[in-house]
Amino acid sequence: MKDFIARNMDTIDAVIDICGAVIGLLALAFAVVIFVRTFRFRPKKQEGVSAEPVEIDLDRATDCLAALVRCKTVSNRDKSLEDDAEFEKLLTLLPTLYPNVAKTCEVKYFPDRGVLYCWQGKSADEPAVLMAHYDVVPAEAESWEKPPFDAVLENGVLWGRGTLDTKVTMNAALFAADTLIREGFIPAHDVYFAFSGGEEINGRGALNIVEYFKEQGITPGIVLDEGGGVVADVFPGVKAPCGMIGVAEKGMLNVEYRVKCGGGHASAPAPKTPIGTLAKACCRVEKHPFKRHLTAPVREMFDTLGRHSTFTYRMIFANLWCFSGLLDMFCRKKGGDLNALMRTTVAFTQMKGSEAPNVIPPTATMLSNSRLNPEDTMEGALAYIKETVDDESIEVTCVDGMNPSRISITDCEAYDKVRAAVEATWQGTLTTPYLMLQCSDSRHWGLISDKVYRFSAMDLTAAERKTIHGNNERIRVEVIGRATEFYVRLIKTL
Repeated sequence: MKDFIARNMDTIDAVIDICGAVIGLLALAFAVVIFVRTFRFRPKKQEGVSAEPVEIDLDRATDCLAALVRCKTVSNRDKSLEDDAEFEKLLTLLPTLYPNVAKTCEVKYFPDRGVLYCWQGKSADEPAVLMAHYDVVPAEAESWEKPPFDAVLENGVLWGRGTLDTKVTMNAALFAADTLIREGFIPAHDVYFAFSGGEEINGRGALNIVEYFKEQGITPGIVLDEGGGVVADVFPGVKAPCGMIGVAEKGMLNVEYRVKCGGGHASAPAPKTPIGTLAKACCRVEKHPFKRHLTAPVREMFDTLGRHSTFTYRMIFANLWCFSGLLDMFCRKKGGDLNALMRTTVAFTQMKGSEAPNVIPPTATMLSNSRLNPEDTMEGALAYIKETVDDESIEVTCVDGMNPSRISITDCEAYDKVRAAVEATWQGTLTTPYLMLQCSDSRHWGLISDKVYRFSAMDLTAAERKTIHGNNERIRVEVIGRATEFYVRLIKTL
């Protein structure tokens, strides 16, 4: 062999040189492809949107929202903790706050606090449905700077539970309609205003309205509910404000993990304790996250916003065929919204053992909350969690949940109407479809429509977004005005 190598060294060297040259050419070709695709990955040309001025009575719109906020419409799964009078108070106020709507629109009431107004247009075909919910989550008054249900207006800010979630959009839609009716406007198609008083507890109010539409054979041409807003610094490398229009929402799965044993005194524990067994299962699930799925809404968002990003990020989003694994590693390490867009997530939220520190519990439980990627299902997610836990001593069961929503289309006039209203109201905003991480009543409308969109008509700072379901929820008065302007512009196109 040594003699053969010696005699053919020149040939071997030539082959090595050729291989090196080929590898170099392939590397160069690869780099050229990456860079060419990156340079071509530029923002798509889009027709500008005209922004005709919209005149509204901002003081009155603010007063109307304040009146809604003063109604303590706190929903609770324990009905004994709800105040029915406060819900009735809000519904009784509506004709006073929006008199033109009350005179012009037919109203129907449904079980579980569903309310439906119908504003007749020139055609009953493909009507529009504008949604909101008027129930709110509880507020611990002692932790607030202002009383949560007094609707304090101070320094251009209205404080109160529900100012953002979602009495602002209920007010904006009705106030816009009230203004347009007073001006003599008639929409091209029927416009329905669908409100629920139990969204925060997954009540059936919205579903009852959807079932009414099914029974009547009414197919909406567009449905709009709460969802994304106009936000900044939400996408890597993009500094411009982004108008996030949800076209689908993740599902939800609550899972219980239960371990039983004989219990006993903590002074002489067995090698394995129930809490220790659950902790091990928790670590296993966290160390083995769900597989990534780049769904249509996420791909479209990457394709839209990625074009406006910095060169490095554009290189990644322009070449996901090559860098999706790198992006996935980044998402898994950082967590947060970007990671949640890529996969089904699992968050461990509760654990319970014994009532005393020196007692080993005979039964210990742990709960996790998952948000399901549109490619996953409740059944499949539960099976994956059981397989990952891989411990027969742990009972893993589904407590409750819901599958992901239907994905709505974006290449249609309905989506374009929402996009145009956003861009006209918030000039300079980049609009994009996205996958909503939370659940809402809008998922029910996927049963009868593929044009269901999720956009909360507000521009909020990161600090303001944190007050949703938190302490000191509040809204700037100018945001109330822009929300109303958005609905005026949108309704005029419906």
